[in-house]
Amino acid sequence: MVNTSSSQPVTFTQDTQLVAELIALLEREQSHLVKADVAAIEAILEEKSLLLQRLNLAAKARYQLLQVHGFQSNESGMTAWVEKQAKKEITTAWVNFQKSLAQAKELNRLNGVLISKHFNRNQELLNHLQGNNDANSVYGPDGQAKSKGPSRSGLIV
Repeated sequence: MVNTSSSQPVTFTQDTQLVAELIALLEREQSHLVKADVAAIEAILEEKSLLLQRLNLAAKARYQLLQVHGFQSNESGMTAWVEKQAKKEITTAWVNFQKSLAQAKELNRLNGVLISKHFNRNQELLNHLQGNNDANSVYGPDGQAKSKGPSRSGLIV
């Protein structure tokens, strides 16, 4: 039987606020990634880490309250609790919260793609600066890499 007479209600208000902060932070991070503003990106990393810790603590507290109320301490339990409440405003808020979570995940994925592109570009530049540019070399008959570019030792007629 589900216990619904606890003194502290189950809510996801704090989670919703924290996800909104996370979305704003991820959008700011994306803006800095597009501009390749490394200093700003580094400053955001600590802020993002702390925000994710706060979000994790809020979710754990919500899960504990769910368990006190007789529901599973996970998202399935939260969904069951929302359905049990049968209140349109709670259902709408939960659906909007889930949409916000999906938006945050997508922003994080896109930021990861941007980071990967920056990393690959930097790696290519480093390889070029170190003379490891395989795109401009071929192997000669002796098995050694030879440049494809014009040779200064050849005769020009």
